[in-house]
Amino acid sequence: MHHQDGTFKSALTERSGIPQPDNVNPAFLTSRLKKKTLTVDDYVNGILSGSRMILSRAITLVESSHPDHQTMAQAVIERCLPHSGKSIRLGITGVPGAGKSTFIEALGVMLVNKGHQLAVLAVDPSSERSKGSILGDKTRMEELSGMEDAFIRPSPSAGSLGGVARKTRETIILCEAAGFDITIVETVGVGQSETTVHGMVDFFLLIQLANTGDELQGIKRGIMEMADAIAINKADGDNIPKAKVARTQFSNALHLFPPTESGWVPVVETCSAYTKDGIENIWDVIQNYIKHVQSNGYFDHKRSEQSRKILSETIDEALLTHFYHNSEIKNRLKHTIDEVLKGQISPYVAANNMLKEYFS
Repeated sequence: MHHQDGTFKSALTERSGIPQPDNVNPAFLTSRLKKKTLTVDDYVNGILSGSRMILSRAITLVESSHPDHQTMAQAVIERCLPHSGKSIRLGITGVPGAGKSTFIEALGVMLVNKGHQLAVLAVDPSSERSKGSILGDKTRMEELSGMEDAFIRPSPSAGSLGGVARKTRETIILCEAAGFDITIVETVGVGQSETTVHGMVDFFLLIQLANTGDELQGIKRGIMEMADAIAINKADGDNIPKAKVARTQFSNALHLFPPTESGWVPVVETCSAYTKDGIENIWDVIQNYIKHVQSNGYFDHKRSEQSRKILSETIDEALLTHFYHNSEIKNRLKHTIDEVLKGQISPYVAANNMLKEYFS
């Protein structure tokens, strides 16, 4: 806009007197400054005193693939180890849509109300491939996540040595050291995750539905054999008669399997996570199982076997990683693969040559 004195003034000029807010919220800046770097002692003392914030940060440390974080995480775990092992570890799996989260929430709320401290961890080994983590658990378990004596942690995303299974095992140790006396490990993925979770828990529960006439068709025999109990969920309203039929079918099927190593006969119960019917019975089954295996020594035996397996898996994994990260092996491998693909050398001879070179 031209004035008479020849000056030009834009109509778009901002009027003075309106202070512009900072681009960054100052409260955010101070909160970032407050988050000081913790020492191993800070982590251990915080965990043992039951601080949720420090526990969460310690789990984040465990999940980090940064070498310095890994070294520190191992030091924290080692210090927490003597304070762990006192919780009951429950594994819960089920077909998608079986209502696992609703069931875990119903069971969890009941356990917290009984005075227990509960940690719920999710495991999704499929995130090893997709490099993603399923974070829906927190939003799905609203009531439970609002309770002071419950701690819910979604599945870690992949990307570090040892992957999701190892991170979850180490998280269990930290949660137990922080005073949680029941740990629920939920399988989020399908397939590999059942075996993974079975290898880190004391009791394995399979959640099923009674919607079709061929319930048993859709279940892999391996998962049935791993189950210490089966819960037929959504047994409410019109579903009650179907659930009773399914219960009989599953009970009959379980009797065809060879006796379990623990001497326990797997139990089938019906329940409704929605109406909370039958949830108490399932907790009774879990308690009866724990009493049974503690009295016959199988409880300690199973934990020892799990530790032995973790030891050998960790060695296998470290050797594998060391082999493939060796610079000379990396250089040779591409050439060797070409030779094998062109039929110039057999895969067995090529593998032996590579290993000889590696060990020399």
